[in-house]
Amino acid sequence: MPSAGDTRTPERTSEAGAPRGNPFGARFVAPLYLGASLNPVNSSIIATALVAIAAALHIPVGDTAILISSLYLTSALAQPAAGRLAEEFGARRIFVAGITLVLVAGIVGSLAHSLTALIVARVLIGAGTSAGYPAAMLLIRRRAEQTGHAAPPREVLGGLSITGAATVAVGPAIGGLLIGGAGWRAAFWINIPVAAVALFLALAGIARDPDPVRFGSPRALASRIDLLGMLGFGGSLTALMIFLDTLPRLDWPALAAALVLAAALAGWELRAAQPFLDVRLLVANGALTRTYLRNGLTLMGTYVILYGLTQWLEVARGLSAYQAGLMLMPMGVLTALAARVVSRRAAVRWPLIACAVLLLVGAMATLFVGSGTPIAAVICVTAVFGLTSGAGTVANQTVLYQEAPAAALGTASGLLRTFGYIGSIASAAITGTAFHRGVSDSGLHSIAWVLVAISALVLVMTVLDRQLARADRHHTNQPPAGARNPGPAPSTEPTRTEIPRTELPRTESRSADMTTGTHTTPTPALDPARTALLLMDFQPVVLGAVPDPQGVLARAGEALAWARAHGAHVVFVRVALADKDAAAVPAHNKTFSQAVAAGYLTDGTAATAVHESLKAEEDDLTVRKTRISAFASDTDLRAELRARNVDTLVLAGLSTSGVVLTTLRQAADEDYRLFLLADATADPDPEVHRVLMEKVFPHQAEIISTADLAALSAAAQ
Repeated sequence: MPSAGDTRTPERTSEAGAPRGNPFGARFVAPLYLGASLNPVNSSIIATALVAIAAALHIPVGDTAILISSLYLTSALAQPAAGRLAEEFGARRIFVAGITLVLVAGIVGSLAHSLTALIVARVLIGAGTSAGYPAAMLLIRRRAEQTGHAAPPREVLGGLSITGAATVAVGPAIGGLLIGGAGWRAAFWINIPVAAVALFLALAGIARDPDPVRFGSPRALASRIDLLGMLGFGGSLTALMIFLDTLPRLDWPALAAALVLAAALAGWELRAAQPFLDVRLLVANGALTRTYLRNGLTLMGTYVILYGLTQWLEVARGLSAYQAGLMLMPMGVLTALAARVVSRRAAVRWPLIACAVLLLVGAMATLFVGSGTPIAAVICVTAVFGLTSGAGTVANQTVLYQEAPAAALGTASGLLRTFGYIGSIASAAITGTAFHRGVSDSGLHSIAWVLVAISALVLVMTVLDRQLARADRHHTNQPPAGARNPGPAPSTEPTRTEIPRTELPRTESRSADMTTGTHTTPTPALDPARTALLLMDFQPVVLGAVPDPQGVLARAGEALAWARAHGAHVVFVRVALADKDAAAVPAHNKTFSQAVAAGYLTDGTAATAVHESLKAEEDDLTVRKTRISAFASDTDLRAELRARNVDTLVLAGLSTSGVVLTTLRQAADEDYRLFLLADATADPDPEVHRVLMEKVFPHQAEIISTADLAALSAAAQ
């Protein structure tokens, strides 16, 4: 999964023409919701068919568990892979291709007469349905950017969660109804009409991807999508699934293979130019990593009940598939209601805490469920898990959207589902272990004790996660989701016709930051091959002095992702003084003599290193300076830029009145074409920042935002 230093870029937002009317109306969201629901509904609808399939094929019920795990494994691999492919080749293309594959899988499953053929159908279903969610997330972000919205309306993301969470819960009820009336094959052929409708709606309601497909050489393509990383990820997950599937017997070779492959994968991804699974981001972005873990553990608990309780109802209580599915219907209804309520809230911490508490309550209640428990009480227990599923799915998705790098939302969204499916695979192992000697009350109670441990861990993780509270405070102060980005600040200049963002790829660039003034000029396109991105003084010692350090750092990361994706050169500039540099500072140099006396610019300390979220790669240039300007002192920046045939600089840095001012004026005198990222630049004094942006810098540079970079580089192609 990509980091702030990712080598990819979000889909370009230059669709032909802005959508008229409501950009997030039913025509646009209906195919997304339907496509995203195909995976969860196929995950759960099979639950009520397992007993019937075993009887029809004359095999033990336990052998049919592979129909669950095969889809889970395929989905765990395919979700982030589909997101990566959507980023690379276009979200609509991958979305449509996935639905088409589901249509084929429905036909294969409907005609199958063996367990092997059913496994093939489930693998195809897993691969095809995996495209729905990550591609939908990318398409929603693209529509929000295209229409100038600060973020998509909460109801849109909430609807995506509701369809996913609710279909997981109502799947057994739907499956029970279909299988009870039409037999077990209905679990497969139902995909044919649903996929056909989704395909028609997608072709009619989703605009074509704006960019043509560029494959390049096979070697370049494999590098861009990190094919080896995907294969390593798949191998490690496969070995893990084999280990879990054999429980309670311990398959040590499978576990060893999983660990060895995971270690090899981590080593490869640390060196990969465009990592599929960005290990650095998982380490550096704790909030995102905790979201993955929290989501996986929560879904593990939910799926344990979904499958374990369904089997218990059919075997221990003697219910039919239809009756067992019907009993889970309230769970689905409450899942949808909880998801809808949470989707309307900006805050996520308290919904996540409530989710963890409900998971614990449901686990403890399951300890008291037995063969003599009234059906109404069993339904109440399942209802608790419905509330958990709805609240947790929406809140975790919201955190993902907030924390994931914009350049990698597709892969990040797929990886969220991957962790969920790892939890689901583990839940199948837990259920299989508990019922390996037969489905009974004691087995159900064993499952409940595992659930107690899982829910307690989720609760502790959530309560202790201080980043959730900070994120809530930050996003509470942001414009409401779905609100348009603020326009330029009032100006005394003559009124100009504002060009919509969709026109940017042709000639226009403009700042989207309120503090940058109204500078709007025709802007020549960027040629990334002759462009260098200078990220200047993004060091802890400097970040601590500016307002909103995390915000400006995040936008610097987005600029870095753009540079890597388009092949622009990257230069990291930092200020730090070795002992000999400190000794050479004269007393009359007010700035640096004070720094020497305080000792806060000492080289070799964490405070003067480039911030850990901005990861340098082998071809990047890192410049250590001993004065304010990036061109000052004895840096080799000029020579390096000449050697790389760079004639255009994109500047971002801290602070506006320091390194940005001195470097920009020097670079202008040396005849570089200059672009200044207003939203990736900050100063301890906001008024100084405003004056420089409005009154000084527009005479030497084009003032743009990080969101404009993709459009400007697209115009050069």
